[in-house]
Amino acid sequence: MVLHLRSRLPDSFFRHFVFVAVFCCALSSARIVAQSDETATEDGKSATAKRPNVLFILTDDQRWDALSCAGHVDLKTPHIDRLAREGVRFANAFCTTSLCSPSRASILSGLYAHSHGVTSNFTEYPTKLASFPRTLQAAGYDTAYVGKWHMGEENDEPRPGFDYFVTHKGQGKYYDTEFNFHGRERKVVKGYYTTAVTDMAIDWLKRSRDKPFLLMIGHKAPHSFYYPEPKYERVFDGVDVQYPKSAFALDDKPEWIKARLPTWHGIYGPLFDYRKKFPDARPEAVKDFAAMTRAYWGTILSVDDSVGRLYAHLRATGELDNTLIVFMADNGLLNGEHGMVDKRTMHEASIRIPLVVRYPRAIAPGKLQPRVVDAQVLTIDVAPSILDYCAAPPPAKTHGRSWKKLLAGGDAEWRKSWYYEYNYEKQFPYTPNVRGIRTDEWKYVHYPHGDGKPDRHKAELYRIASDPDESKNLIDNPRYAGAVAELKRELERLIAAADGVPDKMPLDEGIKAQLPDKAIR
Repeated sequence: MVLHLRSRLPDSFFRHFVFVAVFCCALSSARIVAQSDETATEDGKSATAKRPNVLFILTDDQRWDALSCAGHVDLKTPHIDRLAREGVRFANAFCTTSLCSPSRASILSGLYAHSHGVTSNFTEYPTKLASFPRTLQAAGYDTAYVGKWHMGEENDEPRPGFDYFVTHKGQGKYYDTEFNFHGRERKVVKGYYTTAVTDMAIDWLKRSRDKPFLLMIGHKAPHSFYYPEPKYERVFDGVDVQYPKSAFALDDKPEWIKARLPTWHGIYGPLFDYRKKFPDARPEAVKDFAAMTRAYWGTILSVDDSVGRLYAHLRATGELDNTLIVFMADNGLLNGEHGMVDKRTMHEASIRIPLVVRYPRAIAPGKLQPRVVDAQVLTIDVAPSILDYCAAPPPAKTHGRSWKKLLAGGDAEWRKSWYYEYNYEKQFPYTPNVRGIRTDEWKYVHYPHGDGKPDRHKAELYRIASDPDESKNLIDNPRYAGAVAELKRELERLIAAADGVPDKMPLDEGIKAQLPDKAIR
């Protein structure tokens, strides 16, 4: 037809005809592409696909099993459960250092603590160190942080990577915390911390913007000392709480664990002020442990309410399904396991964390049952994963990897082993230096003294696949000498691969009975 027209029309008219035809075809193609990018939102309407928003919710010291979707019988968390039901729950998520500030820095950077340099709770996040918020900010995201930052105890000023930054000094308080509003003013925000932070977060979300957003919320809960809202103070009064059986099965454990029993981090100690007279090893003193545990659960109920409010706001504004929601904790918590409270050790309760992710445009939920992923994922995977979903440049250096491929259809090259590091703290002298390795089947942990000489503490070996409660330390069984040797070699390889050689650490000055300074508890 075109050749037929060419022979009958003047040159100038024919050229005009061809231009119009090509333009119309291009416009039609663009419309087809745009239509192909449209996806259904939660209200059934169509919206052009775009870079996702990110809502990152971080709790403090929340155990992996402190969710009803993770199997907790008494603690009900319906709003977090809904995220898991509509997304995915990682059953084996771990922190690489079970301590607040180092773990938070690993989440931001994708690096081990020895590499990012935040090795204690008194260290600032390096101002020149890359982070996923800085990368998203550079990529055009509107970025905000509201709540507990906890890297640099006396600094509440804005940090790089955030267009809006609201935090406080130190741990903050469950009631009436003084916040610094992006360096412009400090004021006490009346009311319960979890509610106040949620109010401020939603106020920021209501702002008008023409770009995607990253909102990070740092909850104080459920960090000690535990003060639930009045409406949740008595919810668990009828629940019988006892010390775990493992608290009295210490014969095959290192001696330092037994020495920790009457300290700030032991079950016979003050229990974060829930026990006034200590040490107290009497059976009836379990009442103090029970009161502490019930209060811990109560603070999480308010966090669940917060998740529900944030979810409702995103749905009401049409942004729910275009928002990558990540809910996680910085580290786990020992609640009587092996006679210990707090964290820092490499025992399961200390290192295992909740991690729930919802983003229906790229993460398919379960069909008949909630989707649960068993692969081992780490805090150092968070930064590369979020950047991957946002189509932002990956970290120039990272020890983690994105789980986008893992969730999309599986990743045959996903890790089978990883290593853990923790350094002795003079301010909290209740845990030795810790280095250990966890595979899908085994866990090996040892306690270097810090002087390069042979360890002074007994090591631990657990067949974690069949003994998840770490009830039987196999380190003295010659039958497993070969497994220990192999695990030691793999641990050395992992440390070297993470640029951890030479492996620097302080001297272990021993388990001490002294209480930590009140200002840093």
